[in-house]
Order: sequence, then C-alpha cells, then structure tokens
Amino acid sequence: MTAHFITLDGIDGAGKTTQLAVIREWFAAQERPVLFTREPGGTPLGEALRRLLLNPKTQAGLRAETLLMFAARAQHIESVILPALEDGISVVSDRFTDATFAYQGGGRGLPEADIAQLEQWVQGNLRPSLTILLDVPLEVSLARIERSRNKDRFEQEEADFFTRVRQSYLERAAAAPERYTVINSNRGKTVVRRDIEAALEKLFA
Repeated sequence: MTAHFITLDGIDGAGKTTQLAVIREWFAAQERPVLFTREPGGTPLGEALRRLLLNPKTQAGLRAETLLMFAARAQHIESVILPALEDGISVVSDRFTDATFAYQGGGRGLPEADIAQLEQWVQGNLRPSLTILLDVPLEVSLARIERSRNKDRFEQEEADFFTRVRQSYLERAAAAPERYTVINSNRGKTVVRRDIEAALEKLFA
C-alpha cells in the first residue's frame, strides 16, 4: 500500500479533534496502516516544547517562538514521520508547517520568506501529500475558544489575530489547490464527514 503524509489544520475552534476521529475511523475501515501524531509534539522533546510554547506565562519573542516550533518539527520529522513513511505507514499530523505560516507569519507578522527558509532547511523535500484545512467563520472560532476553560497562549490572542491567521490559511490553500482540501466544518457532522472521506478516497485511489 502507498503511504501518504496527511496534515489536518485550521484556526483554533475549527473542529480538528472531532475530525481526527473521522479520519481514524476511515483508516480503520480501510485497514490501512497509519500513525497519528501532532505538532508541536509527537516526540518527548516536541511535547516538552509544546508545553512551553502553549503556556500563557511563557515570554518568547517571535523569532524564538518560531525557532522552537521548527526545533520540535525537526525532531518530529527525523524520529517519527520519515521512519513511518519509509516503513509504508501513512502519517496523519494534527498541524504542521502551514500552522507556522499562518500563526507566526499571518498572525504575528514574521516574513514568509523567513519561514520558507526554515521550512527548506528542516524539511528538505518533505511536504504533505494532502492538507485538509478545516475552515469556520471567525465568530464561530471565537465562540468555541471562549468556551475553553483554560485558554492556551495562542487562544488568548485578540480577534484581529485570528482574522489574519484564517486569511493566511485560505491564501495558502488558494495558491496550491492540488495539495489542499478546504472543508467548511461549520456544517452538520455527516456532511463534513462525507467531504473528509471523499478527500481521503481521492488521495488513495
């Protein structure tokens, strides 16, 4: 069986947790080998950096924040993603480099060229075969974030920040439609499930 690298992304509150369960069920039904992981995280080092990066008390400048994201990613790729793909196991990651372009780039204003340089250095030619981008209106995202009992460092940002993040995601998807599938996740669960399953079936056809 062909192994693919798949990423699931979107602004906070877009419903990634719910749709990851849909993807798990699809792979199980297809009896395809798959490894699920997340960013930042996926390794002991990555999880330690995740706790640091999401902690509201962490004081980190934009460049330091971005470098920490890529440090976690470098370890993730080397010890988890590439070994799985080489063994014929597909990988599904909850967030990947698109999130850095959207959050540190679109949201915080780091030049895209700086992120692209780190992307090439850390990833080489590795890019996702498919990125499923879950999209919801900003007011839906903010309402879902507001219901979070403990907001992390990013969830505490203002509405303008998430407006820029969402716009960055949509611009990246529009520029590379062969890789991205944009799914409106502000609809009924059955409809969203159908669209995700169709994207996976197309990839593995």
